[in-house]
Amino acid sequence: MMRICLAMICGAALTACAPTVPDSGTRSENYNTYLQRREAELRGQNAGTAIVPPGVPGSATLDPLDPARPRGDAPNNISPQNGEMIQKSHAAISDEQSFEAVSARETIASDRARLEQLRAQREVIAPTALPTRSGDAGPNIVAYALGSTNRVGEQRYSRSNPFRNGLSATNCAEYAGPDLAQIDFLRRGGPQRDPRSLDPDGDGYACDWDPAPFRAAVSR
Repeated sequence: MMRICLAMICGAALTACAPTVPDSGTRSENYNTYLQRREAELRGQNAGTAIVPPGVPGSATLDPLDPARPRGDAPNNISPQNGEMIQKSHAAISDEQSFEAVSARETIASDRARLEQLRAQREVIAPTALPTRSGDAGPNIVAYALGSTNRVGEQRYSRSNPFRNGLSATNCAEYAGPDLAQIDFLRRGGPQRDPRSLDPDGDGYACDWDPAPFRAAVSR
């Protein structure tokens, strides 16, 4: 019995010490009305009116488009328009891919004038003489290509070895590429001499080497 009395006394003391919660002034029917209005705003109804819960300080209806509305700690550069988003201009984006935009300001005559202007600004650089190599750098296949005039397969030099075709396939496989084969061919006395049968058809070009790319580069 004594324990029950002590428990009741302690409970009464704790209740007396608890802080009093002030009445928010919000009644259930008012809050239900707030929820209905808030739901309507979220669905796009009454979008121009800000819904504030009843009983909250400053619960007066605020127009979100009013620049004089309380802003709190919001940055000064926030636009006062709905959504608080700053509309940025896209004037710097090119509209060259839009047919309507280009056709509105360009004509055939303006295109012709621009083309003539670009042609006038075109600069053609003429090829110059090949630089002279110092020392013994071996045969110059570029100079050889520009100095020769016959086409690939057009015979200019005699070849007497009857086994030259078989030897050509075997010996050409030893080189990493036609340029290296042509250099070695000229170093061994070509195009007049062909001790390794690198040029069996006698056109002066070893192992399918072709001077055409070098000639085309100079003629551009």
